[in-house]
Amino acid sequence: MTKDTTNTKAVGRRKTSAARVRIAPGKGEIVINGKKLADYFRTKIGQDKVLAPLVAVGKEKALDVSVKVAGGGVVGQTEAVRHGIARALIKWNEDFRPALKALGYLTRDQRAKERKKPGLYKARRAHQWRKR
Repeated sequence: MTKDTTNTKAVGRRKTSAARVRIAPGKGEIVINGKKLADYFRTKIGQDKVLAPLVAVGKEKALDVSVKVAGGGVVGQTEAVRHGIARALIKWNEDFRPALKALGYLTRDQRAKERKKPGLYKARRAHQWRKR
C-alpha cells in the first residue's frame, strides 16, 4: 500500500534531541536546519547514519528530506534524524517496515542520563571514604 502524498511528516527522538522530518518526492536533497547534510553533520559517520534508512529502502536519490532538529549533541541529533526519517518512510510506504525494523531504525533508543540523587556526587557516585 503506497501513500504518495506530497509531504509526509514524522518525529524522531534520542536522549534530549527531537527531529521533525518531512519527506517529499525529489532529487535526494537533504536539508537540516536550513543547511545541507554535509555542512550540518561534518563527519562521514554522522552523514552515513542519517542516510542509512534511505539507503536501506533504496530511495536515497528519489526523496527530498527536510529536517528541523533541536536539543542534545551531535550524536543524539544524528540518531534522532535517522529515527525520524525511518518513521516518515513508514508513513509514506508501509512496505518499507520489514527492512527498517530488521535494521533497528524504528526503535526509539530510550537511554538517557540518570538524574543526580541527593547526598551523592553524581547519579551513583558516592563520597570517597577518608581515614582522616
